[in-house]
Amino acid sequence: MATRKRRAERREEPLSRERIVEAAIELLDAAGEGGLTFRALAERLSTGPGAIYWHVSGKEELLTAAADAVVAAAVGADRVSAPDAGDGAAATPQEAIRALALGVFDAIDAHPWIGDDLARAPARSPMLRVFERLGRQVQALGVPHAAQFTAVSALHNYILGTGGQNAANARAHKAIEPYEDRTAFLGAAADAWADLDPDEYPFTRGIADQMRGHDDRAEFLAGIDIIVAGITADWTRTAPASS
Repeated sequence: MATRKRRAERREEPLSRERIVEAAIELLDAAGEGGLTFRALAERLSTGPGAIYWHVSGKEELLTAAADAVVAAAVGADRVSAPDAGDGAAATPQEAIRALALGVFDAIDAHPWIGDDLARAPARSPMLRVFERLGRQVQALGVPHAAQFTAVSALHNYILGTGGQNAANARAHKAIEPYEDRTAFLGAAADAWADLDPDEYPFTRGIADQMRGHDDRAEFLAGIDIIVAGITADWTRTAPASS
C-alpha cells in the first residue's frame, strides 16, 4: 500500500529533463551502462517511454546529460579552493588545479560508468567543462598563449585517463574477487611483481613494495603536481630583465 502511494505521488510530479537525468544516474550507478534502458527508466519514473522521449532523443543524449550533470557538480564554479585550504581562503592556480582534478577523480570513482562515456567522446560538454576551468588556471599561471593548449591538454588527458583507469581497475577487481579487500589485492599483485625475473624486470621488482601499500588518490595528486611543476618550470619563468 505504501509503495503504491509513493508511486502515485511520484506520478503527480511533473516529468522534467532534470528528473529523467537524475533517475538515469541512479540506474547507471546501480547497473552500469547496460542497465540504462528506456523501459527501466520509465518504470523508475512511473511513466511511459514516450513521455521520456519528449525530453531526450535517445540513450546517447541521455548518457551525455547524465555525465554532464555529475561532472558539473564536481567542477562547479564555486570549487576554487584547495582541499586543505581554510574556509574563504583564496586558492593559488596550482591549488585550484589540484582541487578541480581531485573533484573529477572522485566523481569518476563514485560513478565508474562516466570514465567510459567520457573516453568515447572527450570533446563533448562534460569534459569541456573541465577543459575550460583548467584553461583559466593555466592562464593564471602565466603560461604563454602559444603553449596553453599543450599545457591544458596534458592535464586534461591525465585526469581523464588516470581517473578512468582507476575506475576500470576497481570494476575488474570487484568482478574477479568481489570478497577480497583492496589490501589483499595489492599485496598479491606486489608479491607477483617481486617474483618476476630479475634480469627482465629489475625495475618492477625493485618497486614491488611501493605497489603494496600505495594510495590511488594520493598517487593521482602526485601526478598532477608533477605535471604542474613541469608546466611552471618550462613556460612560466620570469623573463630576464632587459639590460
